[in-house]
Amino acid sequence: MDAVPPFTILDDGSQRVPVKVWTDQVEEGAKAQLRNTARLPFVFHHVAAMPDVHLGIGATVGSVVATKGAISPAAVGVDIGCGMVAQETTLRADDLGAPLLARLRSRIERSIPLGFNQHDAPGEEAAAFMAATAASHPAIVQESFLRKAACQLGTLGGGNHFIELCRDADGGVWLMLHSGSRNIGKTVAERHIETARGLMRRYFIDLPDPDLAYLVQGSDEFAAYVRDLEWCQAYALRNRDLMMDVVVRDLSLALGKGGDPAGLLAGTRVNCHHNYVSREHHFGENVLVTRKGAIRARKGDLGIIPGSMGTGSFIVRGLGNPEAFESAPHGAGRRMSRGEAKRRFTAADLAAQTAGVECRKDVGVLDEIPGAYKEIGDVIRRSADLVEVVAELKQLLCVKG
Repeated sequence: MDAVPPFTILDDGSQRVPVKVWTDQVEEGAKAQLRNTARLPFVFHHVAAMPDVHLGIGATVGSVVATKGAISPAAVGVDIGCGMVAQETTLRADDLGAPLLARLRSRIERSIPLGFNQHDAPGEEAAAFMAATAASHPAIVQESFLRKAACQLGTLGGGNHFIELCRDADGGVWLMLHSGSRNIGKTVAERHIETARGLMRRYFIDLPDPDLAYLVQGSDEFAAYVRDLEWCQAYALRNRDLMMDVVVRDLSLALGKGGDPAGLLAGTRVNCHHNYVSREHHFGENVLVTRKGAIRARKGDLGIIPGSMGTGSFIVRGLGNPEAFESAPHGAGRRMSRGEAKRRFTAADLAAQTAGVECRKDVGVLDEIPGAYKEIGDVIRRSADLVEVVAELKQLLCVKG
């Protein structure tokens, strides 16, 4: 792929820090959000905006924000710990015909609850996780939310969450999925955002956007948010691993191997958040780094940058670019809203754009049509100083929530 120039600077003179942007395709609303974030009193050094940046709630999706002394929960997002996991297998794509892919998709859709569905009761691994983390369960939610969370551990969710089987350029087979902390992560985030907004009102703090309300380090509210945030991040990580184990088992069953994963797995499992907070060291300072729609890309870090269903995805290795706070984009990024996608496209368009992929092709997933997303190849080209490509993947099967 041809290289493109690195970041440009966005600064209208009203910001405390500049915004460094890895794309020239930023909608005006997202630019305004980036400037608003750059005006906050606790933002450190600069704001980094990834090639897939687009409008979010409060903070843009695709932004990396280092802070000292405070956190804005909206800069993390409401799906705390949302991210990806990928697993290389020993299989060859030529060995997987259409009938097997159809059987595998059917198995996965029966095994893993999708959308708003959940398990009837917590599985053994889910119960073990909830018991092991009982001392740090989020205190901001009632016990009923925790019981629901136990039943949702090992479930996909909806929207842009997915499970895929892909082939790489050499004909190898990968399994990949995208999910987060489910309803409990969303509820925890929304309640802490409301707490932060209440504090802003109490202390007469005027913000460029009320959704950027923040919690000050050293306060009880800050400590409570960080504790709940870290639990949700651990929950999301475990959620992805549990689902990947089920997908591997279902693949073994579809192959007639009795559900035993022995001999099916190769390489390292890559599991990375893209909505989260991390304690890191940048530009000579210890800071809190908030990534909302971005992955960590220290030198040598493996990560995943997915495209839309039917296009392709990339396994990447970080280059440790300090200007991006050692980060990289988290995917293709939407170029239109879900409502606009439903108005603009038809089921026939969806079938054409996902030709060759074993997946749903009905209007129920029309908002996830590839045409609603930015072109993943362009995102990768603009990330040339952030990551190097390890493997380029193409979907053969996609399960949507």
